[in-house]
Amino acid sequence: MDTKTLLTPIEYLKGVGPGRADLLKTELGIHKFQDLLQFFPFRYIDKSRFYKISELQDSSAEVQILGKITNVHTVPMKRGKRLVAEFEDDTGAMELVWFRGHKWILENLKINAPYVIFGKLNYFNGSFSMPHPEIEELEKAKTKAQIKLQPVYPSTEKLSKRGISNRVISTLMLSLLEQSKTFQETLPNNVMSDLKLLSKTEAMQNVHFPQSAELLGKAQFRLKFEEFFYIQLQLLRKNAIHKIKIKGFTFKQVGDYFNSFYNSVLPFELTGAQKRVLKEIRKDLGSNAQMNRLLQGDVGSGKTIVALMTMLMAIDNGFQACLMAPTEILATQHYEGLSELCEPIGVEVELLTGSTKKKDRKILHERLRNGELHILIGTHALIEDTVQFKNLGLAVIDEQHRFGVAQRAKLWKKNSLPPHVLVMTATPIPRTLAMSLYGDLDVSVIDELPPGRKAIKTVHRYDSNRLKVFKFIKDEVDKGRQVYVVYPLIEESANFDYKDLMDGYASIEREFPKPTYQISIVHGKMKPEDKAYEMDRFVKGKTQIMVATTVIEVGVNVPNASLMIIESAERFGLSQLHQLRGRVGRGAEQSYCVLITGKKLSSDGKTRMETMTATNDGFEIAEVDLKLRGPGNLMGTQQSGVLDLKIADLVKDNQILKTARSYAHHVINADPNLQMEEHQMINLTYRVLFKDKTIWNYIS
Repeated sequence: MDTKTLLTPIEYLKGVGPGRADLLKTELGIHKFQDLLQFFPFRYIDKSRFYKISELQDSSAEVQILGKITNVHTVPMKRGKRLVAEFEDDTGAMELVWFRGHKWILENLKINAPYVIFGKLNYFNGSFSMPHPEIEELEKAKTKAQIKLQPVYPSTEKLSKRGISNRVISTLMLSLLEQSKTFQETLPNNVMSDLKLLSKTEAMQNVHFPQSAELLGKAQFRLKFEEFFYIQLQLLRKNAIHKIKIKGFTFKQVGDYFNSFYNSVLPFELTGAQKRVLKEIRKDLGSNAQMNRLLQGDVGSGKTIVALMTMLMAIDNGFQACLMAPTEILATQHYEGLSELCEPIGVEVELLTGSTKKKDRKILHERLRNGELHILIGTHALIEDTVQFKNLGLAVIDEQHRFGVAQRAKLWKKNSLPPHVLVMTATPIPRTLAMSLYGDLDVSVIDELPPGRKAIKTVHRYDSNRLKVFKFIKDEVDKGRQVYVVYPLIEESANFDYKDLMDGYASIEREFPKPTYQISIVHGKMKPEDKAYEMDRFVKGKTQIMVATTVIEVGVNVPNASLMIIESAERFGLSQLHQLRGRVGRGAEQSYCVLITGKKLSSDGKTRMETMTATNDGFEIAEVDLKLRGPGNLMGTQQSGVLDLKIADLVKDNQILKTARSYAHHVINADPNLQMEEHQMINLTYRVLFKDKTIWNYIS
C-alpha cells in the first residue's frame, strides 16, 4: 500500500461512513487508514482447537466446544426469566444461558443439530454453564475462512453502546488489509536477514489475523523492532546532526583555576566515577561541537563538585558559567556551597533570584557584562533578557525536568554560539527509559558514593509500632541530631491531608513538649515567606523536628538531619520515597529512614516497602518503579511524544529496544544523513514518519 493510500481519511473505508468515522476519531484517535492499521489487538482468542466438556477447567478462559442442544426451557427469576439450553457432547453435558433476546434464540435454535459454541465459562455447584455464547451451526462455521487466533481490540464504553463491537473493528480491518494487498518494506535487507524478520506485509497480516501462534510472535517482534528502530534512529540522528551542525566553543586548555582547585582546595579525593565523568565532559568541551550532556547521579553522589570543576574549565578558557536551579532555596544552597569552594582560588560567584534587591542587581549586571563575574547562580531569573553575559560558555541546569524547552532555548541566545549545556538530575532514570527519553543527550552516570558516606538504614513499621518510633526519635534528638516527619499530599483531598498533618503535628507536640524541643512545620497552605522562615530555622538547627508535607524541596541540605520518618508511606511512589530518604545521610553520622504504613497493603505497596528496605541504589529502585508504574507515569506526560508507542512496550520489550538501538547506531555512525544507496529505504520511511522538523529538536 503506498503512502498516499495510507493517508486516506477513514470515512472512505467501506463500512465506515461519517457517523462511525466521528466515533473512531474521538474515541480511538483513528483519522486515516494508517491509524487503523496501527490499532493493534491487545489480546487474541484461541479458536484453534475444540474442547471436550469433560476436560473443562474452572478458569475464566474463553473456550470453543462442538456439541448439540438437546432441550430448551425458561426458568423464572425475581425479575423476568432466563432461557436455558442443555448442551452436550460425547463426554458430558452443560448449560447455555441467555438473560435477554429469548424470542430470537427460541425461533432460531435447532434441537440435536451440531453447533459450535464459544464464550466464557461459569462454574457453579460442580457443573459448567456458558452465558450468552457465540453460537453457530457447524456447517456455517466450516464455510468461514477460519481465523485460528481472533484479535481483540481495545474499546470504550461509548463504542460498545453505539454498536462498534470487536467484530465490527475486525471486519473493517479485514477489508482494509484485503484492499492493501502489500506494504512497502521499511527495513533494509541486511537487518531482515540478520534477525530473520518477517516482511512488512506478512507482519501486518499476522499481527491482526495470525495464522498461528508462532507467526503472531514473529509479527509482533518485527513490528516492535521497527518501532524502536525508527525512534532510536531519530534520537541518534538528532544527536549526530547536532554535533555536526551546532558548533560550540572549544575549550583548549585545562588551566590554573582548575589545577589549583584540584590540587589544593578539593576537600576529598574524587571517586572513580567522578573522574570518569570529568574525562567524558573534558572530551566534549575540547571538540568543536556543542556539548549536551545529562549527568545522572543519586542524591549525595557528588554531582555538584563535577559541575563546579566543569565551570572552572570554562573560566580557564576565558568564559563565564551559570547554574540554574528550580527554586530559590536550592539556588541559595548552591551559592553558599560553591562560593566557599571558589573563594581560595579567586573565582567570583554571585546569586540572582527573584528576591535580589534592585540596587544589588544593578551592580551584578554591570560586573556580569564586563566579565568580572565568573559564575552566576540563580533561578529562572537568569534567563531574563536583562541578564547579559560578557562571554557565557557553559550553562549547568539542575533538575532539568522542571524547566521547559522554551526556557532552555533562552539560555542559548546568551552568546554568539550556544553555550555548552550540562543537565544534572538526582532522579535516577532506568537505562531503558533514558535511551528513549534522552537518547539525543549524551548520558554520564555517577554510580558510586563518596567514601565516608554511610548507607542509610531503612526499616518498615506498621502504625501499631508508633510509640517505639517516637522513642527512637527522642534518642536521636538527645544525641543532638535533627529529624524530618513527612506526610503525603494528594491534591484531590487537600483538606483531609491537612487534617492528617495537623493531627500528626499535635501528637508530636504532645510527645515533644516545648521548651525542651522545638518543632517546625511546613505545608502547602503557608505563605512562601513563612515556609522559608521555618525551613531556615531548621537549616540553622534552631528546631530539631521538621513536620512537613512533601513540599520539602529536592536538595535541601541539612547534614545534621539523620532521621527521616515517612507517614502513610504506602501513599507515595517509589521514586518519591527514594527522593525523600535522600534528605538524610548527608553528614558523617549513621542515618535512618522509617516507613510507617497501615496494616492493609496492596501487593504493589508491599513491593515498594520491600524494595526500599532492600536497596539504596536509585537505579535499581527506578527499574522496579518502571515495572510497577509503566513509563508514561514515570516521566509525566510532557515527554509522552517519544513514548507514544503503538505496539512496543518499554518495560517488557527492553531487549528488543537494545537490539534496535545498536542497529540504529551502526546506520547513523556510517551515514548520519542517510545518503548511502543501501539506506534509501530507511531515509524514505524516516522522512514520512518525522515530517515536521523544527529548531526545537536541537534544543533539548
